[in-house]
Amino acid sequence: MSAAITGGGRATGRAGRSAAQAPTAAQAPTAARVLDAAERLVQVRGFNGFSYADIAAELHITKASLHYHFATKADLGEALITRYAARFFAALDAADTHGTSAPAKLSAYARLYADVLSQQRMCLCGMLAAEYPTLPGPMQSAVLEFFDHNETWLQAVLEQGRSEGSMDFTGPARDTARMIISGLEGAMLVSRPYGDAARFQAAADGLLASLTAPAGRSLPESRSVPESRSAPAS
Repeated sequence: MSAAITGGGRATGRAGRSAAQAPTAAQAPTAARVLDAAERLVQVRGFNGFSYADIAAELHITKASLHYHFATKADLGEALITRYAARFFAALDAADTHGTSAPAKLSAYARLYADVLSQQRMCLCGMLAAEYPTLPGPMQSAVLEFFDHNETWLQAVLEQGRSEGSMDFTGPARDTARMIISGLEGAMLVSRPYGDAARFQAAADGLLASLTAPAGRSLPESRSVPESRSAPAS
């Protein structure tokens, strides 16, 4: 994902500060630097694949300083998910704001995954899902909320596409939304050992193409019935 999603996008402090005045990585607040380092480690190794000692060594700070900002690793994990989800959801809101077609929104969604894979990383919550049984309860809840929010957004996009005739799929939009998330997360995982982003892109393109209605085709009346949508997870 782009800097809007991954750790490269930091707050620049006071409103109106220009890019030239933005702090360097070394000048950024310690908590932000810790989150950036930890996010990369989770996306590459997994949550159970690093310790505070790894972060302290990378940032040249003491473990005591780490514990000052994040008393426990569980606290750090919650903060990581909160920050990552906020950026991810902001990207989804931006796609909605542009008022594009449903297929265009789905393409933008797939690009979020492609961007993070291009940095040799995995989706943060995808990595955490693989370790779900070992995560603290609050982190488990946060991971579920991340995917629930994605499902709800995708369901709305799919219903938009079905209504405007640009998307063609059978069954409830919620089920197709879950298929999209599973397909993209799985495609990232399988492409990883090959180090071949083209594998992911081919899978993503094929998945989205299978949902796009043929040009000029009128969808059957029976397949355009609006669905009731469950409320987003709180």
